[in-house]
Amino acid sequence: MTRKLRMGMIGGGIGSFIGDVHRKAAAIDGMIDLVCGAFSSDAEKSKQSGKALFLNDDRCYTDFKEMILTEKQLPEDKRMDFVAIVTPNHMHFEPAKMALENGFHVVCDKPMTLTLDEALELEAILKRTGKLFALTHNYTGHPMVKQAKALITNGDLGKIRKIQVQYLQGWLSTSVEKTGQKQASWRIDPKRSGIGGALGDIGTHAENLVEYITGLKIDEIAADLGVFGEDRVLDDDGNLLLRMENGAKGTMSISQIALGEENNLAIKVYGEKGSLEWHQENPNQLITHWLENPVKVFTPNGNDLYPEAINVSRIPAGHPEGYLEAFATIYKNFATHLMAVKNNKTIENPDYPTVNDGVRGMQFIYAAVASNQDNSTWTKIK
Repeated sequence: MTRKLRMGMIGGGIGSFIGDVHRKAAAIDGMIDLVCGAFSSDAEKSKQSGKALFLNDDRCYTDFKEMILTEKQLPEDKRMDFVAIVTPNHMHFEPAKMALENGFHVVCDKPMTLTLDEALELEAILKRTGKLFALTHNYTGHPMVKQAKALITNGDLGKIRKIQVQYLQGWLSTSVEKTGQKQASWRIDPKRSGIGGALGDIGTHAENLVEYITGLKIDEIAADLGVFGEDRVLDDDGNLLLRMENGAKGTMSISQIALGEENNLAIKVYGEKGSLEWHQENPNQLITHWLENPVKVFTPNGNDLYPEAINVSRIPAGHPEGYLEAFATIYKNFATHLMAVKNNKTIENPDYPTVNDGVRGMQFIYAAVASNQDNSTWTKIK
């Protein structure tokens, strides 16, 4: 291709945290331009948001249906190539379905849908339409996460035996939703969040990180979920035991009421020949221990990195890369794949989360809720 990809956005209007993150991440590698949007369910707010982003008035739409149908009628050299969906969970499925069925590729925030049935239907639509779909499990975009995955894929750690993962936050330690805090209000509401609270918001990140790094599926879980916030009905805390498909054992701890924690996502993986650990709050270090060699700490642009890590390290060694850059990696790899498709080329095993990861995330949520309701009984993820 001789041009940038054109992106439309659904959601992410004035005051949105995640919409701004998506826009910045999409722009980092210079492959994507935002050209249109339906930024709010409030028509006037949507128009104001588009104006604030310096979009042409005729590309600022009152709702996503108008945007998709109007963009479809535009000449091919003007209309959007794909849409980014950055709404609360209950507003993922309908616009994704409509976009795909009208010929547009999709990038969607996680969890993929409100319900498992929606996730399975979306998977079927992707198979039917042949369009591309990226799910923004952004933490898989870190160079040191890529390095961790490559170490395991290439057998450096040997057979995996044990996994520990945690995702701890403290921002829901008090009833902030009762103060009108927008991010909290929809996340504690089953009608907008789904059957999982912390499970859907951060648990799916932990689940995806485990399966991405190890290349192993979680086979069974035993979940003990907690609801500590006053008048809440969805989980805001949980501890889970994991059984992996290769026989490895694991633990997962998630919480949004862990007072003092900010965004403490961390994973440790133990194999027969070595182990590794990675902490999201210190993302540029991957610490490894070896049966017969000294401790080794990998850093972006350091020595002995696999190509998967080198390819997403953007800046010189010693300069920190973080949240936005990891998010940008999802967009970069998706954009690279989409450009290849438009040039009638094939990319084997494109490296970004897809609809399959979205289905796994919803299956994880449903299995955890079912296990918790049955006194933490071992439950298959299926």
